[in-house]
Amino acid sequence: MRYRLLWAFCAGCLAATFMGCAPHAPRQGPPLDFEEMRFRANLRALTADDLEGRRPGTPGGQKTVDYLTAQFRKFGLKPGNGDNYVQQVPLVEIRAGADATLSIAGGRGALLPLRQGTDMVLWTPRTTPTAALAQSELVFVGYGIVAREYHWDDYAGVDVHGKTVLVLLGDPGYGSRNPGVFKGLALSAYGRWSYKIEEAERHGAAGVLLIHDPGTLGFVWNAVRNTWLGGHLELASSAAQPDRPAIEGWLTGAAGRALFSQATLDYSALVVAAARPGFKALSMGLKVSGELHTEVRRFDSPNVIAVVPGSGHRHEYVVYCAHWDGLGRDPSGAVLSGAVEDASGVAGLLMLAQSFAHTRPAPDRSIAFVAFTAGEPDLLGSRYYVENPVIPLDQTAGAIDLDALRVGGRTRDVVILGSGNSELEESVRSSALLQGREVRPEPHPEQGLFYSSDDINFARHGVPALYVKAGIDDAARGPQYGMTQWDEYMAQRYRQAGDKYSDDWDIAGAIEDLALYRQLGDRLAATRRFPRWYPDSEFSADHSRASSGD
Repeated sequence: MRYRLLWAFCAGCLAATFMGCAPHAPRQGPPLDFEEMRFRANLRALTADDLEGRRPGTPGGQKTVDYLTAQFRKFGLKPGNGDNYVQQVPLVEIRAGADATLSIAGGRGALLPLRQGTDMVLWTPRTTPTAALAQSELVFVGYGIVAREYHWDDYAGVDVHGKTVLVLLGDPGYGSRNPGVFKGLALSAYGRWSYKIEEAERHGAAGVLLIHDPGTLGFVWNAVRNTWLGGHLELASSAAQPDRPAIEGWLTGAAGRALFSQATLDYSALVVAAARPGFKALSMGLKVSGELHTEVRRFDSPNVIAVVPGSGHRHEYVVYCAHWDGLGRDPSGAVLSGAVEDASGVAGLLMLAQSFAHTRPAPDRSIAFVAFTAGEPDLLGSRYYVENPVIPLDQTAGAIDLDALRVGGRTRDVVILGSGNSELEESVRSSALLQGREVRPEPHPEQGLFYSSDDINFARHGVPALYVKAGIDDAARGPQYGMTQWDEYMAQRYRQAGDKYSDDWDIAGAIEDLALYRQLGDRLAATRRFPRWYPDSEFSADHSRASSGD
């Protein structure tokens, strides 16, 4: 026991050295006093049926914003946007009608029709009453990646202007299972579905079809349908851009394979080839026709921002964030309350806000709490925030994201999603050790969860960001139990009607993680220089952070 305590003390000193300060004495107040009943009360309020799934642009969404604003005001936090707690985000909702059609001609000769919601989920980024493809040539572009640092270009030698591209999820590292290709099994930024659509747009494609793969995406077809059938959201500035693809969407894995069969192409062989250097895109000899009738609605939806002013360097900030929105209702009309994803994170954000508000003296740096709108599925609220920052990004020391807290027992481990990026990770290791836990690798690196968190928008704009979660090694029942619970949640409840709050939940793990997040914020608020990117981080070359110490 003596040696364990000595090691914990040394680890704390090591992290303090990385962060540019000596270990500091705890402040007066209740920094780690996170009560189960308060957390549960927040969760009940945020998952109540009258919030109707917290969809932006709905009465339930506005009730969510009102609740958050009232709580921040009650705790005594200052408005984060001048004298206002909100930053309005201009959005456009483009809702495709149930009569959406897509058919494939050519190849074996028989017309292959696909059904909206069953075989595909289509949308359009265009703000026109009708979006259509007419006999558009279908081109298989493999993983649809252009990455100079990996000497990879799936669009080399092919012109897809006016054509429809068919794209695999993941990246060649995931596809080949080769540790020397891209990031190996760990997904790179190029594996994200949103990147693939953006790359296809840059090459002038008229249509983009993604083949669903639950292995790399992390969730099942029901979650895809619930996420993208409810109306496609765009930032107003993006929706105003001309020459976007007419139709974008998902195909089920079975529907994707059927296209290769229609074209008399070997799907398995081409998937293997797509993961090898030198892959060449190919026309599949098929023509795509489709049509969407849409309803377009423009509205503003708020990011909610509150601040605990610092006692010393109040012009510098530590940011905690979560996204308050949910998906609304599924196609059957059932409320998608999103209890874990991400009512749990927002409930935790409120707990941290109340804890910091009661701390005396206040932290040296100011602490900001930001609840983003439109996080599902495109991180639009955080994207708008970093492009129009209320708090200057060069005065933001770091961001800590709360997303899908553990609603289970305590764990022996902690996971840093997207690890290997900044010195913030040293503080995670020492803080976890003080709890008797250790940092272990991601259990599903192929899903690239860091790239689907609001943290990625901060990182891309130069702000070191942390996405830390409880691991899977359940303290009472071990890692196999924890992995089974996580996989069951992703398959049965994630972005589905089953993600509902229950009084039977064991939230000890969430409470323990909140204590960890509080410790991380305390350390970051007390340091005198900003954390730095590791030299080999993908964010370090483009974003250097100068020291802000006195």
